[in-house]
Amino acid sequence: MGFLNHLISGISLGSIYAIIALGYTMVYGIAKMLNFAHGDVIMVGGYMCFCATTYLGWPPIAGVLLAVVVCTVLGVVIERLAYKPLRMAPSLAVLITAIGVSYFLQNAALLIWGSSTKSFTSVVGGDPIQLFGGQLTITRVTIVTIVACVIIMVALTLFTTKSKMGTAMRAVSEDKGAAQLMGINVNTTISLTFAIGSGLAAIAGVLLCSAYPTLLPTTGSMPGIKAFTAAVFGGIGSIPGALLGGILLGVIEIFAKAYISTQLSDAIVFAVLIIVLLVKPDGLLGKHVSEKV
Repeated sequence: MGFLNHLISGISLGSIYAIIALGYTMVYGIAKMLNFAHGDVIMVGGYMCFCATTYLGWPPIAGVLLAVVVCTVLGVVIERLAYKPLRMAPSLAVLITAIGVSYFLQNAALLIWGSSTKSFTSVVGGDPIQLFGGQLTITRVTIVTIVACVIIMVALTLFTTKSKMGTAMRAVSEDKGAAQLMGINVNTTISLTFAIGSGLAAIAGVLLCSAYPTLLPTTGSMPGIKAFTAAVFGGIGSIPGALLGGILLGVIEIFAKAYISTQLSDAIVFAVLIIVLLVKPDGLLGKHVSEKV
């Protein structure tokens, strides 16, 4: 049963990576930029839920809603103040700005909450489920994480394919100029993309802290990097690719820790990514797009 326990843990961790990766893949797919401050939005979501449940005594669901609202607004503010003025700037300028925003959020968290580790109380209560005489243990957080990931993926896929705003997003992704000529507000569409991605980052942050109950100003850094890796792994710009990349990355990481080495698990994860990109540079589900010059 050890193998099955590790597999379920890997799928749970991969589900968190997949939710985070959606923010990267949507922003890149539509705005054609890498928002490296996305990992720190995860951290902000965790702190908002922590403050609501610990300091204010709110119920967990209210803490999650507060985290989503704050991170959604934060995502829009970041896009309007930091990225919108650089819409026509070189990609390197946008990348440097994203790194600057990341450091700003981390240091702001240090000033507000300090550098000490906060003990996060899980928003999902209840005893673990014991199967096969206790040989297989599934926590409630694991179940909620996997179910939330599936629901989010299905909802987001339906939104982008069936709704009017989703159609606008896909049009902006294909050609911003042509979309604007057809009456689509490009700036509003990009802001909405940031809002959705940041709201999902808040959910991922709360689930991450519930599964691993510690909170620091750097909480989102490594998960954010791994989620970006998952997005590239699955094919950045592809929503199903974010799901596939996240799940595979989580499973690889857990199995590497269990059967090889906890110290080498991160190196193994990135080594697998390098191998995949050497074989298929666009990712597992990515599409090769030729640029006209």
